[in-house]
Amino acid sequence: MDVTAAPRSPATAAGAPPAGDGAAQEIRLEGVSKVYADGTVGVAELDLTFAAGELSVLVGPSGCGKTTTMKMINRIIEPTTGRILLGGEDVTRVDADRLRRRIGYVIQSVGLFPHQTVRTNVGTVPRLLGWDKRRTRERVDELLTTVGLDPAVHGDRYPAQLSGGQRQRAGVARALAADPAVLLMDEPFSAVDPVVRERLQAEFLRLQETVRKTIVFVTHDIEEAVRLGDRIAVMSAGGHVEQFAPPAEVLGRPANDVVADFVGADRGLKRLAVTAVDAADLEQPPVVRPGDGLADAGALLDRAGAEGAVVLDDAGRPVGWLPAARAAGAGTVSSAATPGGGTVPVGAPLKTALATLLQSDAGWVAVVDGDRYLGVLTPGSLHAALRRSVAAG
Repeated sequence: MDVTAAPRSPATAAGAPPAGDGAAQEIRLEGVSKVYADGTVGVAELDLTFAAGELSVLVGPSGCGKTTTMKMINRIIEPTTGRILLGGEDVTRVDADRLRRRIGYVIQSVGLFPHQTVRTNVGTVPRLLGWDKRRTRERVDELLTTVGLDPAVHGDRYPAQLSGGQRQRAGVARALAADPAVLLMDEPFSAVDPVVRERLQAEFLRLQETVRKTIVFVTHDIEEAVRLGDRIAVMSAGGHVEQFAPPAEVLGRPANDVVADFVGADRGLKRLAVTAVDAADLEQPPVVRPGDGLADAGALLDRAGAEGAVVLDDAGRPVGWLPAARAAGAGTVSSAATPGGGTVPVGAPLKTALATLLQSDAGWVAVVDGDRYLGVLTPGSLHAALRRSVAAG
């Protein structure tokens, strides 16, 4: 089954790092399989390409071969058949130890050496590669800062002195220390509580925007896959890939019943996380200013047949809502308007917009481009935006 995928967008192709140390490289599996001595098929013959600079997620039920597939890339598990090409080089024909020093690896239990400080842990691979002490220290401090750990505070601590989230950050820093072209991550955030996990996911997305590595990420959680992945490979028993596509396509157009069952009947809700707020989806209710007279505002709302108006300050930023029922009598808009409605940036996920909308009594969420007001998203327009996304997919 050939599930080769091209880069999702120019940002992940033309925006990849230039050639040189650490430049993102394509990973290609050609006819790769793993069959154990008792005849058990861990991974079927697999043709799969992970595009340079993309974050590809392997997801599926336990025992489907996702971790085995990932471990064959750095030859922790040796493939039975096939070739694995990293940047065009067949890694099944090179020294395994040297290969692993070119590939970052992050696992669920982090794997930090408990008897070494965070600084020493992060500098492990640079030392193995023969870097001098000054270069290693500078790189370690740079990476600790990048992953949100203060080198002066955390560098000399031991793993046991860190929280679970901090240990995961240190693990990511260690994996990136020698600027590898490829990063393999095996359920790295599953051992922490949901709040910390969500923060780590957000931080990791921010980090990937900066380093733009080729990442293979294993998880059993479809919501994590949808949030993080440029592309998702849904695997089934026997090591088969049922679909390899962007999250929106997996959710909006499952390749078969196996994929549909795995992503769940609520895949329409999950799609909210991968559908961006578009300016074309916005409604344009009447707009008033805090200093406008209530009588004038009421007349404006009567002409528009609107239930209320968005209140913009003198800089054009949304600051509140004027219900039609309060737009009467003497005084100004500021005396009758109610704060709220919330704002989200254009391009934010519809899931973020819906969460903001549900926390407000206004019945809408304002969409902005920087400080510039663009319009509002209501429950009706949000639903229409989601349906257009599904139809387009």
